[in-house]
Amino acid sequence: MKFLGKVLLTLLLVLLLVIVAFYVLLQTQWGAGWISRQISDDSAYQLSMSKIEHDFSNPSHLLLDNVAFGRDGQPATLVAKRVDLGLSLKQFSNPLHFSSIRLNQGTLNLDNGNPPVSLQADRLQLSQMALNRSQDNWSVQAQRVDGGIIPWQPEATERPDYQASFQISAGSLLLNGVPAANALIEGNVKGREWTISNLGADVARGSATANARRDAAGNWQVSSLRLNSIRLQSDKTLSDFLQPLLSLPEVRLGRVDVTDARLEGRDWAVTDLDLVLKNITLSHGDWQSDGGSLAMNASSVVNGSLQLDDPIANLDFSPQGIELSQFSSRWVNGLIRAQGSWNRSDKKLSLDEVVIAGLEYTLPSTWRERWTQALPGWLDSVEIKKFSANRNLIIDIDPAFPFQMTSLEGTGNNLLLAHNHQWGIWSGNMSLNAAEATFNRVDLRHPSLTLAADGNSINFTEMSAFSGDGMLEGNAKISQQPDRSTSFTLNGRQVAFNLLQNWGWSPLPQSKGNLQLSGQALLQQDKPLKPTVNATLSVTSADNAVQQRMVNGEVRSGN
Repeated sequence: MKFLGKVLLTLLLVLLLVIVAFYVLLQTQWGAGWISRQISDDSAYQLSMSKIEHDFSNPSHLLLDNVAFGRDGQPATLVAKRVDLGLSLKQFSNPLHFSSIRLNQGTLNLDNGNPPVSLQADRLQLSQMALNRSQDNWSVQAQRVDGGIIPWQPEATERPDYQASFQISAGSLLLNGVPAANALIEGNVKGREWTISNLGADVARGSATANARRDAAGNWQVSSLRLNSIRLQSDKTLSDFLQPLLSLPEVRLGRVDVTDARLEGRDWAVTDLDLVLKNITLSHGDWQSDGGSLAMNASSVVNGSLQLDDPIANLDFSPQGIELSQFSSRWVNGLIRAQGSWNRSDKKLSLDEVVIAGLEYTLPSTWRERWTQALPGWLDSVEIKKFSANRNLIIDIDPAFPFQMTSLEGTGNNLLLAHNHQWGIWSGNMSLNAAEATFNRVDLRHPSLTLAADGNSINFTEMSAFSGDGMLEGNAKISQQPDRSTSFTLNGRQVAFNLLQNWGWSPLPQSKGNLQLSGQALLQQDKPLKPTVNATLSVTSADNAVQQRMVNGEVRSGN
């Protein structure tokens, strides 16, 4: 029996020696390489590491150095200088589930094309890591990431019963191309639902804070969002800049506060923007609201050639449309003020009052083309119930037909200026007058015009002006039909015979007398006017009497 006991004791000592030797070998470079090869050869993963460390003073932790881990045939999901694995009894039933995983000084890639590994942990901790993620048209690249996720079960996130909480900070990050620093995000996950209880970051030399929730369908509800002193520059146009927000399935905004923001992109800019937006839902480029509002002001807003200075706007949103309680802005050295509403059902903008004062405006070279362009789908018609203009200067430098009106004033009532997505004067009445004017290089004093429009025609019931020592009076009628047939008359007393020479008539004697002009034309869209003009011009004085006829835009005869 003594001999058998000695044999068993010897075997136990040999076995213990083997275990100790194997334990020591595993913590060598050879042991780390051997385990890496076994896992890489016998599983769907690739693993490499330089060293394994274990200390009996902390027996529940296993340390791995210089680790690279990922799925076969794909870039590494994890690269870390050190991985600390917290061991537990659960390893016997689920070897890939740890009590904790701590990743130090490396990179974690969670892209769509690179699914997360099957490792699970009661707690995942990150220390000075880089994090890359691309999903649902959102891309994130974060550096110097610290934080934790409890629990970490990446392949269970699609399950409705999966729940986890997280708290992560990043020294710097790039969110859809927008840089940020000192970011902090806290919240929890339940299945595909996300709740962000606290989000903060330094963005574009300013700060941003928010809390939000995403439902299982990918729709976001932002309870609050605050942007302070943002200084953002972009190389995108305004529509491209807003596209990520407009392309989301649904975003419900509870309250958005913007303070002292400056935004600049390609052909657009906003300076010193203050804004409060409440209770509005954006979905696929449209919006819905019940009891929402917008209050904003800025130093300037630039979009292409349009520049508004000191704009102020207050809007209220409802299922029926938008109530514009206040809009005012300085524009080209003048002032614009308006109030009214936009109705969703008929896409009609009804302005109760529009005031334009003190403008010094040179019309863009394409203003005629813009006038004939169709309006966007959301705007069918524009009505101004009360219109007034004071002390305005309007200039057109088109060499084919230049004009200028100085100290232009006017009033209007019930003006329908757009109908069926097309600009025009479809109904209402208006009176305009100016101190001085020049039309096609013809100087006039105190020109005055009165018109009344309905569904059939635009009637210019009174047109008058002083020219030199004489006076001009006339009237005109323009049909509202597509051919825009026009008839006109003009009478002058003691005016120059050559008053209309710049308008295509042949030169006449250098004299003064009475003038009579009558004719017809077609103001058709996208077609030249001149070939449609047929008119008769007669001038008489004590010494002369001359008559000219214009046929299809050409002077054919005279005497």
